[in-house]
Amino acid sequence: MPILNKIRTAFPGARRDSTADPVPARLRTALTAFFALDGFLFAGWVVRIPAIKAQTGASTGDLGLALLGVSAGAVATMTVTGRLCGRFGSHRVTVVTGALLSLSIALPPLTGSALALGLALLVFGTAYGAINVAMNSAAVDLVAALRRPVMPSFHAAFSLGGMLGAGLGGLVAGSLSPTRHLLLLAVIGLALTAVAGRTLLAHRHPHPDPGPSSATPVAPTRLAGRMRWIVAVFGLIALCTAYGEGALADWGALHLQQDLGAHPGIAAAGYSVFALMMTVGRLTGTALLERLGQTRVLVAGGATAAAGMLLGALAPSIWATLAGFAVTGLGLANIFPVAIGRAGALAGPSGVATASTLGYGGMLLGPPAIGFLADWLSLPVALTTVGLLAGAAACIAHATRNAGTRG
Repeated sequence: MPILNKIRTAFPGARRDSTADPVPARLRTALTAFFALDGFLFAGWVVRIPAIKAQTGASTGDLGLALLGVSAGAVATMTVTGRLCGRFGSHRVTVVTGALLSLSIALPPLTGSALALGLALLVFGTAYGAINVAMNSAAVDLVAALRRPVMPSFHAAFSLGGMLGAGLGGLVAGSLSPTRHLLLLAVIGLALTAVAGRTLLAHRHPHPDPGPSSATPVAPTRLAGRMRWIVAVFGLIALCTAYGEGALADWGALHLQQDLGAHPGIAAAGYSVFALMMTVGRLTGTALLERLGQTRVLVAGGATAAAGMLLGALAPSIWATLAGFAVTGLGLANIFPVAIGRAGALAGPSGVATASTLGYGGMLLGPPAIGFLADWLSLPVALTTVGLLAGAAACIAHATRNAGTRG
């Protein structure tokens, strides 16, 4: 109760919140479950990449090409999922794509070649891209209805799910084959989708309660002219940082195991440590934003992530690399949510959609880019690009510090 009182004090306009109306509270819980499931399944796949790479006999370059299946499927789906949400509702699309994602997680270990793996990942990427657009669309509607900045909590759930998925993968890496492990994840995913999906299907989208504190929307003509490039800039910031999240998810474990000789369980812990610190950063993000402001959080986060990733990529020891991954996760934690939020403040749902597409594009295009660079140079050198782009995001945030804000 003291926490709720503090929230009400900080946001006095939010008179009717989830504590007064049980429907938004149930919707928030259900959406949080889907965000956590998304991270859980994605992490479960990425920690088994070394084993599946060996199973298919794929080279580093072949694996990079196969990972393009995730990117291609996701990017192609993101362009049409918004229309599907508009026609059928984001709640229905979230439930359907949650089931599809759960089923597709079992496909990669059933493949025996890089080509087959790429096709399986195309299906997985289709579901992954669709559920991310649908979930975020539903979350935007709920945030508007609650009139409280709860979006970081959804992204924290994704990170927490990733940490749990990676942790479970590390525990079973030596006892379960990739096939049995990912089949177990498919069963868990379908069960959670059935439970949480009932809530989403039972309730329509919540409608914002207009009041004196409601923000005045930007005029469409001015948005189309002056603000469009600013929204794209915030999307670019999201892209630069999401690139690092995708790269560490797909290549962090392989770097620890292949370049530093880590045990498969320790290698799987690399992404778990990264996800843990990202979760911690997002759970404390609201207080950090209130204390430092958006621009300082973006700049400090980008600089921190850049330093942490240089350590994680170039350190000669396993523990120093894990420390670098942890610092990187802490630095990247709030950059993506803040960038998406600033785009939404400028352009509403269309701004969120544009910036989210660019951001998730970075997450999905990062892994294959790392694969190609690793084939030409080396995996440690390729991973330094994560630090370079995080630093670039900090510079862009500083240069656009007055764009779309009131201070």
